[in-house]
Amino acid sequence: MSLPHAILGFLQAMPMTGYDLKTQAFDRTVAHFWSAAQQQIYRELDKMDGFGWVRCEVELQTDRPPRKVYHITDAGKAELASWLRQPQPLMQHREAFLIQLFFAAQLTNAEIIELLNDQLAGHRARLADLERIAIPPTDDPAYLRRQTLTRLTLDLGLRLEQMYIDWLTAALHTVRQMPEG
Repeated sequence: MSLPHAILGFLQAMPMTGYDLKTQAFDRTVAHFWSAAQQQIYRELDKMDGFGWVRCEVELQTDRPPRKVYHITDAGKAELASWLRQPQPLMQHREAFLIQLFFAAQLTNAEIIELLNDQLAGHRARLADLERIAIPPTDDPAYLRRQTLTRLTLDLGLRLEQMYIDWLTAALHTVRQMPEG
C-alpha cells in the first residue's frame, strides 16, 4: 500500500493537485524508485478522500477549469506516521530483460549483444538523469534531516545504475567470447 503513503508524504509537505503530485512530486523526486501513473494518483486520491486521509479544496480559475487541491488531514498524518513505523517486506525483483537473457541461447551472439547494448544505453541514460538531480544545500536543521534522507535514496539509485552498467559491460565481454550456438 505504498502509493497512498507516498501521496500522503508529499501532501504533508504541501497541498497539491493530482497533476502536481505527478509532475512535481513523483517525476522530479522519487521516479528512480517509485513511479506512479496519473490515473493511479487520481484513483488513490479518491480512495484516500473516502478514508478521510485527505480533503479536496476546489479552486476556481478564470481562464481554466477549476483545480482540485488536496490537503492531508489529521487522520492522514496519523496513517502516514503509523505506516512509516512498520517494517516493509523485501522487494521481489522481477525483470523481463533477465528472463529474456536467461532463455537467449537460441539467439545469435550478435542478437544477444544488441539486447545487452540496448540495456546498457538505457541504464547510462538513467544514470545521467539521476546525476542531474540537484539537492540544494541548506542550514535549516528541519530541512537538513529531510535532505539527508533524500540523498540516501538518490545514492542508492546512482549505485544501482552504476552496478547495472558494470554488470552489462562484463556481460557484453562474456558474450563476445562465447562460441556461437
